[in-house]
Amino acid sequence: MKRKNKVTMIDIARAAGVSQATVSLVLNQSRNIKLSDDTRQRVIAVASELGYDRLPAIHSPRNQEEIALLISSLQSYDPFVDAISQAREAAWRNEVLLTVYDYGDDNELALNIIRQLEKRNCLGVIIASPVTTIVDMTTFQDCTRLPIVLLNQRDPDSPLLPSFVPDDYANAFQMTRHLIQQGAKRIAHITGESWMEATRQRLGGYQAALAQAGIAPQPEWVQQTNWQFNESYQATAALLALEVRPDAIFCASDWLAIGCYQALSTHGVQVPEEMLVAGYDDQKISEQMTPPLTSIQLPYGELGRLAVEYLCNAEDAATHLTLAGRLKIRRSSATNL
Repeated sequence: MKRKNKVTMIDIARAAGVSQATVSLVLNQSRNIKLSDDTRQRVIAVASELGYDRLPAIHSPRNQEEIALLISSLQSYDPFVDAISQAREAAWRNEVLLTVYDYGDDNELALNIIRQLEKRNCLGVIIASPVTTIVDMTTFQDCTRLPIVLLNQRDPDSPLLPSFVPDDYANAFQMTRHLIQQGAKRIAHITGESWMEATRQRLGGYQAALAQAGIAPQPEWVQQTNWQFNESYQATAALLALEVRPDAIFCASDWLAIGCYQALSTHGVQVPEEMLVAGYDDQKISEQMTPPLTSIQLPYGELGRLAVEYLCNAEDAATHLTLAGRLKIRRSSATNL
């Protein structure tokens, strides 16, 4: 049967009537968890039937090749989960085990993990952050012989260190341009903390789009928060109190857009009839908001896959890849939908 779409562990789990975790254990040949032979055979049969023709070979546990993904911290609702999911799928297709460690932004713990990985058959280490970040990797590079790849972060002082990041600047540019194309001329931007790379890049893209359209940015249009929706509520209220209100608000995350929506509702401002609103990162809740929220779908899945494949293919080029996301237009910014 010809495959129309890439088969994932979720597809196999659904068809086999088991959990995704069970599928992962079976396909990674795990013997640490007691699963019946019938379950193992059913999962493998379904995977083959669905057209997945690169099932991993059976490896001795001691010789199992692996790639380690070290992440600073992660919330279950964070869209960066897509990067981990696709990284795991890419490792599976390349017959490699992906192990994920949450090191809680503790560099000493991360270094200890890497020292243990050196004793195993590890192809390389992916060091990741759920938020686009500038990092100093000097300590890590000096302490290990393992190849290191950065995911969603970069080190400007290490030009030979591969990095895979979303293009926050281009994403904010395309979102702001979209609002301009919808007729907005006074576009406000609710940002995160100013020290963060993600904040700076999104603010830069927003400002560049205004400049290209010949719109002079006003300082009072930019409201800084600490990424909490209660602060976004206050920022929106401050924008509404201006003598000349904005006609559109671009929030630097969907989380911030929640607070923005609440403030607009409290002040009797209708979206999108009286105010266009856009978010960023396309969290699952964005489609469930009223009205559904226009957002940017970040390419985390693709970036996670590419980082794994870079290590699996033993690349040695100094790759620095930035990918723009996809604009998801919904009713919050388009009155004609």
